[in-house]
Amino acid sequence: MPKLPAISGEDAVRAFKRAGFILDRISGSHHILKKQGHPYHLSIPVHKGKTLGKGLLKSQIDAAGMTSDEFVALL
Repeated sequence: MPKLPAISGEDAVRAFKRAGFILDRISGSHHILKKQGHPYHLSIPVHKGKTLGKGLLKSQIDAAGMTSDEFVALL
């Protein structure tokens, strides 16, 4: 399993969109993504100049039903 890179929330949102998720709404600084037929919504914090925590990123990847390899390939 590759080491997850330090990425911003904007980069994560872009990668999840490539995986088929769409932006449902923005609640404060969190972008809420959903996918047709998928049981979970993803909540990605988007703060300028800050990177996502590794644990948060890994949990969102797992909730999306993806592996770390698949996610890194979408970056």
